[in-house]
Amino acid sequence: MAGKRIRTTLACCAAAAAARAGPAPQATAAPGDTVTTTVARALTLLPVAAEDRTGYHRGLFEHWTDEDQDGCDTRDDVLLAEAVTPPTADAGCRALVGGAWPSYYDKQDHTGSGGLGVDHTVPLAEAWDSGASRWSAEERRAFANDRDDPRVRNAVSAAEVRRKGDRDPARWEPSDDSADCRYIAEWVVVKARYRLSADHAELAVLDNMAAECPDEEMEITYTIAR
Repeated sequence: MAGKRIRTTLACCAAAAAARAGPAPQATAAPGDTVTTTVARALTLLPVAAEDRTGYHRGLFEHWTDEDQDGCDTRDDVLLAEAVTPPTADAGCRALVGGAWPSYYDKQDHTGSGGLGVDHTVPLAEAWDSGASRWSAEERRAFANDRDDPRVRNAVSAAEVRRKGDRDPARWEPSDDSADCRYIAEWVVVKARYRLSADHAELAVLDNMAAECPDEEMEITYTIAR
């Protein structure tokens, strides 16, 4: 169903995406400013550019670091924060025992963390394609380990993380259709927070999906990171 809807969306919205050619309007907010807007409005402020993966490899984004030096890396921090039943963590988070988590991508509940992955909402490769190739190593590390906005990463079923890979919403959406509105809102928040660009196909799909979502789910607030 998802693949069919994506193909249909691309076909029906190609003209609308093409109309966005040229530089997008620049947001006036500065790093540290908080922005409250809608997904539709935020989309009009994203720079429009073709993706370019030249030179990418995952190691360019130092990730799963222990930013607060408590022995638990960023992945552990996400699992601990999103557990609905907290797991028991030993010293240094060498093991998380027990715990329960919902995976919103596929509406599956997990007991124990074994079946979970921690997904970057905007994958690292997509971020590179969309402007992070021009960032410093420190900026890429900050993105990969962002602890200030929980929408940057989610604990979800590992199978969903594998299926998604580095695809954007033009090529992948969550298995559970009820997750779509949350997913695209979080995608747009991350892109806007980091001033990342979007390509025409991506914008077309996001526009179409946002139009099908309740208005209250398309209201977003985020802080500009860079």
